[in-house]
Amino acid sequence: MAHPALFQERAVTIAAPTHRFSLLLVPDGDLLGMDDDGRTAVFPTADDRVMWEAVPGGYQHALSGATLDARPLTDGRCELLLDGAALDAQGRPSASAAPFAVGRGPARLPSDHLRFFREQGWVCLSRILASEIVEELQKVACTDGYAEREPDRTRPQLSQSAAVARTAAEPVSLWLIRQYMRTEDVRLAHTPAVIVLTKDDGRRNVQGWHSDYPYHWGIRAAGKVPTPSGETVLGVQRNVCVSDFTKVRGATAFKLGSHAHDHGPPESWGTAAAHAKPGHRAAHGLPYSGPEADVIEAPAGSIILYDARTWHRAGVNRTQSKRAAMLQAMTPMYVMPKNDTSGAYKHFLHSSVYGELNARERREMQRLMVHSFIGPGGRYAIGPDRELTERLRA
Repeated sequence: MAHPALFQERAVTIAAPTHRFSLLLVPDGDLLGMDDDGRTAVFPTADDRVMWEAVPGGYQHALSGATLDARPLTDGRCELLLDGAALDAQGRPSASAAPFAVGRGPARLPSDHLRFFREQGWVCLSRILASEIVEELQKVACTDGYAEREPDRTRPQLSQSAAVARTAAEPVSLWLIRQYMRTEDVRLAHTPAVIVLTKDDGRRNVQGWHSDYPYHWGIRAAGKVPTPSGETVLGVQRNVCVSDFTKVRGATAFKLGSHAHDHGPPESWGTAAAHAKPGHRAAHGLPYSGPEADVIEAPAGSIILYDARTWHRAGVNRTQSKRAAMLQAMTPMYVMPKNDTSGAYKHFLHSSVYGELNARERREMQRLMVHSFIGPGGRYAIGPDRELTERLRA
């Protein structure tokens, strides 16, 4: 039986911010901030210490109020001076000035975003990605201004544009994910993927309600988490809005706050397992899209983080425009990955885009994609075994 209230989800609209903090990056990609002693220093993580306000002629530290003068360089970067002394690549006053790049920060302090995340189970960093990164992702997806292009299926998307890795290594969302899961050791459970949702034709299967990996509640899958996990968070989903996310264009639908139930969605809402069956839509209609559900609308370049237990499903695109998203399942390192990431990572290592990344981005990608264990003689990377794989398939 079809659900009578179609497309009546509550729209939660996240506007583009009118204010945002700036990130000041040294050449290796680390972030300039102020340490606990009130001195400038560089940090690998994007917490409150590295948030700066743009002010006339320079930048003011969000916490301490210390002000830096900025001296523009011809390549778009700048030199920074504290009390007339230039800062070097370690963020210290020096006779050797370093060139600093200016990156996009969040609309609010990371600690404020984290507080909301922990209270609500989700958070949106509106338009956190630079416009040139968004455009590159749209080019990979062949959507928006590149809708007439044909996708490149000869190599992993990770190797097609540095924007894919730069997005996966975005520092503010990574800090939030690590803090929310209360561990520094997080991994990508699968290779980052840009997916496209085209106009619904009224007949094909659609995605039903479910909770994401590793819980997989509502999905016909082996290895799903069998019991509630309580305060231990086993997964966070990071969805990047490559296109503008709107309700009519098929933005993801959620039951916001459902992570707190610590169990999967009800069968009556139409689960992913049910909607994967041939003919289910024709017999039962679309999954629930009534007023108890929510759709987060956000501009391209936004990053939506949510607890993997949250009930959700893909939206239904009712426009002629393709909608793209970059999906990343994030798990603690002690959770088995959903898919092998080693092949795509090795291809990426030998691709031209790897050389476009800075040192922090390279470190993050290795940390996120190379699954490993400690054994006799040190650390070992985990990868698939061809012989055992063939045995399983036989």
